[in-house]
Amino acid sequence: MDVEEFVRRRIADGTDEDALQNNLADYIIEIKKVKPSYASAFARAVIDEVKNTRGLTGDFFEFVPAGVKMGEFGVGSRGKGDFFAHRQIARIIGKTSASVGVDEMDDAGAVCASGHYIICTVDGMHSRLSDYPFLAGFHVTRATLRDVYVMGAKPIMLFSDIHVADDGDVAKIFDYTAGITTVGEVMDVPLVTGSTLRIGGDMVLGSRLTGCVGAVGVAEHLTARKSMRPEDVLLMTEGAGGGTIATAAIYSGFPDVVEQTINLNFLVACETLMKSDVFHKIHAMTDVTNGGLRGDAFEMAETAGCRIIIDENTTGSLVEPHVRNMLETLHIDYLGVSLDALLIAAPPEVSDEICRIVKSVGVTMHEIGYVEKGKPESVLKINGEERDFSPRFRESAYTPVKKIVDTDMRDFDEMKEGVMRAAEAAIQKKQRVLKDLMEKKKIA
Repeated sequence: MDVEEFVRRRIADGTDEDALQNNLADYIIEIKKVKPSYASAFARAVIDEVKNTRGLTGDFFEFVPAGVKMGEFGVGSRGKGDFFAHRQIARIIGKTSASVGVDEMDDAGAVCASGHYIICTVDGMHSRLSDYPFLAGFHVTRATLRDVYVMGAKPIMLFSDIHVADDGDVAKIFDYTAGITTVGEVMDVPLVTGSTLRIGGDMVLGSRLTGCVGAVGVAEHLTARKSMRPEDVLLMTEGAGGGTIATAAIYSGFPDVVEQTINLNFLVACETLMKSDVFHKIHAMTDVTNGGLRGDAFEMAETAGCRIIIDENTTGSLVEPHVRNMLETLHIDYLGVSLDALLIAAPPEVSDEICRIVKSVGVTMHEIGYVEKGKPESVLKINGEERDFSPRFRESAYTPVKKIVDTDMRDFDEMKEGVMRAAEAAIQKKQRVLKDLMEKKKIA
């Protein structure tokens, strides 16, 4: 519970301050189990702090609201809303000197330094793994290393950030770190730095955990999405999922499936490929995560300016059997959920060799589609018939709560207008502050 937001809303509604103080104190006592005198004083202090912030104006204190909430626009839910929001982030960042920038929608960026490509990426842990810190740390670390590998880079270091709400047990920090370093030690990538903070400082009650893990790598041959070419074939490995599948399993009554997600198959397959002679013939790689194969195929087609055709008859066998059974039982579309599989675009003449090398380390891989010239789009071929394969508004609903959330949606075009307006306002603010700083720099 965010006590600051609670107070802001009640003051805006005109709630009497004494009643507000007593009401908030009751919540504090319920969650923190503290003395009434402490809870009352804490509540009064929050009210006074919030009152001191009212009426502040100017660029540093205000922003133009989109009038659209994160959840209702699907931000973070790996669908159309999320992709649209990320393209606005790219607009705000603008064109940079990066060799691979955010406008190309890869999961990692690259800059050229001293004749090498330096790769950097960061992934947030799955929010529903807050009560399972080891799983959270393990899966987010594996995810961030995947993002380095699919750029054709060798990871060289990890960094982490962890935030635990005020009432969370300190042990969550340790269990989360253990999950990170388990992956790091197996793959010989050290965790070198990080940050540990409380969510919202004193202002958030509860034990929620959130955090991220980032990685830095070095590459000589980039395999970014933009390098995919017409006439390439698409190869995919078997996937058992990561944080998303583990979450679906835990919250839907399939805890045994979690164990299937504890593997490093993707990372080992990439390491093996990078050491082979065929690696430099690979054009592009990605991980099947962002809204599943639906989302990643769409993003790759957009970035590379090509048409992608996926054959549905070839994809089902590449979902780990236990995971596939769970998804089918729960009526979850496996094509729209993160499978953590490796997807490669390469010339057809090296297809067999790539699959052979990957299979040599015990990972199944085969061809699932191809790339051709044409309108940038992705299509799904079912029994020879081409069907639309664009991402949905959100990724496949993979928990009971998400199934409910999927039933409530505002008009997307209306929301897009508000999001665009807010992004444009942020760009204008950035330009104003940049201009002021540049003028100050000249004076100095």
